[in-house]
Amino acid sequence: RYRAVAGPDAPPSLYELRCHALRDELVARGVLTADAVRAGIERIEAPGLHLGARIVARAWTDPAFRARILADGMAACREYDVPFLDGRLTIIANEPTVHNVVVCTLCSCYPRNLLGQPPAWYVGKAYRARTVREPRAVLAEMGTVLPPHVGIRVHDSTADLRYMILPLRPPGTAGWEAARLETLVTRDSLIGVALARRPER
Repeated sequence: RYRAVAGPDAPPSLYELRCHALRDELVARGVLTADAVRAGIERIEAPGLHLGARIVARAWTDPAFRARILADGMAACREYDVPFLDGRLTIIANEPTVHNVVVCTLCSCYPRNLLGQPPAWYVGKAYRARTVREPRAVLAEMGTVLPPHVGIRVHDSTADLRYMILPLRPPGTAGWEAARLETLVTRDSLIGVALARRPER
């Protein structure tokens, strides 16, 4: 896996410590309750990659739906009744000769309503800085080696605009039902650092 960022066992950062201290102070002063904080965290983490995977699987099997969500990413949220409070959503389809990858160079903007919490490496400085400079090398380090003829486009998320990648449908999946196709979609493929693949036999 990608080793240029701190692992899950790394000590909390200064910003995390500040966040915890602020939360504790607000609870102590009665501005928030511990239950309210817990409920907020659960609401953020409740989405999960299953929503993004469901959208992708349907796009692979429903050309009209695919066209709608590529024209307006918010259409996917509306059709699945997913509240999207983080500005706009753009869904970008990979092509045989173009691979797309998402980064947030300023902080950690990410479509949490569809994918849940971002992975630790996504918010790390190494990924944010290197992906815009040497995306092919970063993807290779994460196990995604693309042929030279495949170009890479990097999309920078902002506070007003989030991205989700529509990966290429793996070959050999013709006739698969949507539920089975969903199992091929990973969080990393929705960010663009991995491909959707059939499991190896």
